[in-house]
Formats: sequence, C-alpha cells, structure tokens
Amino acid sequence: MDILVIAFYKFVDLPDFAAKREPLRDFCNQRGIKGTILLAHEGINSTVAGPEPAMRELLEFLRSDSRLADLVWKESWTNEIPFQRMKVRLKKEIVTLGMPEINPNDGVGTYVDAEQWNALINDPEVVVIDTRNDYEVEVGTFPHALNPKTDSFREFPAFVEQNLDPQQHPKVAMFCTGGIRCEKATAYMLRKGFQAVYHLEGGILKYLETVEPSANQWQGECYVFDQRVAVDEQLKPGHYDLDQPTGLPRKREEASL
Repeated sequence: MDILVIAFYKFVDLPDFAAKREPLRDFCNQRGIKGTILLAHEGINSTVAGPEPAMRELLEFLRSDSRLADLVWKESWTNEIPFQRMKVRLKKEIVTLGMPEINPNDGVGTYVDAEQWNALINDPEVVVIDTRNDYEVEVGTFPHALNPKTDSFREFPAFVEQNLDPQQHPKVAMFCTGGIRCEKATAYMLRKGFQAVYHLEGGILKYLETVEPSANQWQGECYVFDQRVAVDEQLKPGHYDLDQPTGLPRKREEASL
C-alpha cells in the first residue's frame, strides 16, 4: 500500500480563508493529491490522499502558516487514491451543525487522548455518545455508546434537547470519526449548561492508530467518507461497499445475496 490518506482539521480563526483556496488547490493538483479541503472563518477540515512524498509536502506547506503550525493529522494507507478529484471549498462552517454562532474557538470540552479513553467510557457515571450519523454507527461503534440515530449532524442539537439534561447527565463523553464533530458538539453542550464534557482527541481514527490491539474496545469497522467506505481496526480498507440504490454502507457478503 503506497497511497497515504491523511485526515485533519483545526478550529482556528482564519479571516483570510478565501484567499487560501487557490494556492491550496494548485499545490495539490500539481502533486496529484485528491480529496477535499473545507475552509471557513472557523478553521480547516480535510481528508486527502496521494503518494507519500506529496502528502508530506502538503503537511509542510500547511504548517508553514503559523496558525496551523501545530496541525495534527491521522494517517492510513491504501492501494489506490480513494477520491476522484481535488476540491477546495469555502464554507460557513467546516462541519455543519447549522448553528454558526457555536464556535469551538470560543471554548470546547476536555480533550481525552486515545490512551485514556477506555477508562473514561468504562466509568458508569459517564454518558457516552456517538455523534456520527446512524448509518455510520451501524458499521461500528464503542460498547454502550448512545446512538442519536441522526441522518446529519444538524440533528444533533435536537437529540440533546430531547434526551439529555445537565442536571441528570453531569458527565458526557463524545466521539466521532476524526474528532471534529464531537469537538463542535462539546462547544454546543457547554453553551447549553453541561459542565463535564469530554471528547476523544483525534477521533476513532487516532484511537485505532494509537491503541494496542489487546486494549482496543472498538467494535466493528469505521465508516469513512471516501471510496474505501470503511476501515478495519488496523486502518486497512474494510469489508463494506456502498449500496447503489440507497448510497448506504453494506457488507460485501450481504451485497452479493
């Protein structure tokens, strides 16, 4: 496997985000990098893939901006670039909660790294929430995690309003694929009055990249938004395809029936 896939995001004040679009697109196109980069005033969000030397150059280029100097990313490998083309898009939000007033740059919950995550989610006083969409949860999740059964992240605030209360649920831990949705979710929940709010730093991908197999509590595979559809516990392409009529993930043995 010689194609490197990197996923990264950072909530950071980027008032000049529109000016970064063309230089980033040109840089990636010149090196055969494909995928998507989202830019907004609140930050940057991306999953891109290409030959390793090109990807290392991209990371160096991004971090040459002092505001992105501490950018953290997740790595996985595959045989082919799992994207058709390179897109750099300007957005109101780099992950759409539908509430632009919720800005993680103003404050988020407590980051919990992969090594400490197991202890947190095994605490009986902690409510664990999977902030991803329902079809993602069906592919894999952590044991005992609540599934909000949302079709999009925009529906998460309604789930909180209807099911959670700061007084009854004093400790809440959340996770998502790469960390961006659960981080923004913590900003929202702090605004709603929740006090002890935690989120998995780097998301499921960093957890799978970091935790030893003997300590891994992840169950199933992890849905990803590219042609791999899912990755397994070793971050290798998994056993799912997209069902053509519905566009939802489906195990290959089920698709062949």
